[in-house]
Amino acid sequence: MARSNSVRLYVGDELTPGRALALDREAAHYLGNVMRRTAGDPVLLFNGRDGEWRAEIGEVGRKAVTLQVREQTRPQSVPADLWLLFAAVKRGPTDLIVQKATELGVSEIHIVTTERSQSERLRPERLHVIAREAAEQSRRLDLPGITPPEKLADLLDRWPAERALIFCDEGGTAPAALDGMAAAARKDSPAAVLIGPEGGFSEAERARIAAHPAALSVSLGPLILRAETAAIAALVLWQAARGDWRA
Repeated sequence: MARSNSVRLYVGDELTPGRALALDREAAHYLGNVMRRTAGDPVLLFNGRDGEWRAEIGEVGRKAVTLQVREQTRPQSVPADLWLLFAAVKRGPTDLIVQKATELGVSEIHIVTTERSQSERLRPERLHVIAREAAEQSRRLDLPGITPPEKLADLLDRWPAERALIFCDEGGTAPAALDGMAAAARKDSPAAVLIGPEGGFSEAERARIAAHPAALSVSLGPLILRAETAAIAALVLWQAARGDWRA
């Protein structure tokens, strides 16, 4: 088995015993200069399909690194079927939400635009890098899907009927989130958590969401939370309600 502080890397290649992999300049820099790894050191690899595998470094050069795949250390697991929907916010909070949602096992991340969304121009490739690094660090075996930003109204129009929409409503008299989520979790159906923008949803948006047949309105408490805080709190509460923490 690889040592506990072994480096983990996400790769797109198929992972099978004895396979040789050549990684790019970025990986070579990370392994050789950042992590100070040398030939013969172990590296853990995953691709979201074949589980986790132990590999050994063959050679670390300035422009490339070679690896030899040895043995599987963990089989692929089925990820929790939980989506996170959050209204577009500025870059720093968006980065934090994507990072923590990945660590907390979200299967898909949907960034939506609302009447009060306040955001900078998003670079999807940057968000994918953040998710990849979070998965590598957290021992997750897959990466979440990250969809391009879209209007919340358009997403609601084609919402899958079988997926519960847990609406974290900052106003009104919704039940406590943990109680509401526990009831939804008992149905054992796919779910999604919806977090609003910094300025909150408009009254028209709140009415539209609450009236949706898949919606379950819940409250995160009496305090006004920042979007990134609300997202993390809601995901932790869902995991607590479902008992779905995963290695």
